[in-house]
Amino acid sequence: MATKKAAKKSAKKAAKKSTAKKATKKAAKKAAKKVALKKAPAKKSSSTRKYSPSVGKDVEREMREMKRGKLKSGRSGKKVTSRKQAIAIGLSEARKEGKKVPPSPKK
Repeated sequence: MATKKAAKKSAKKAAKKSTAKKATKKAAKKAAKKVALKKAPAKKSSSTRKYSPSVGKDVEREMREMKRGKLKSGRSGKKVTSRKQAIAIGLSEARKEGKKVPPSPKK
């Protein structure tokens, strides 16, 4: 008799636990829906590339030259030590070659 009572008690406890789990899952789903509704719609990213893949290679080449100390600036011919300047030179040369690069920012 004692085993039957113990079996009934454990069955009741298991039933309570499963209903509690279901209730918490439902509550979590509702909360997630509310949060999703409150968020602003995500901006679609453009599927087209801004820079062509060959432009990256041009910039990479200029960076290598700068690191080796062989990259010179235009008129003055001074050695370029700035990373940003090396990137700008690479983009400028790509524009001259007619590759797909956005126009340079105007001041």
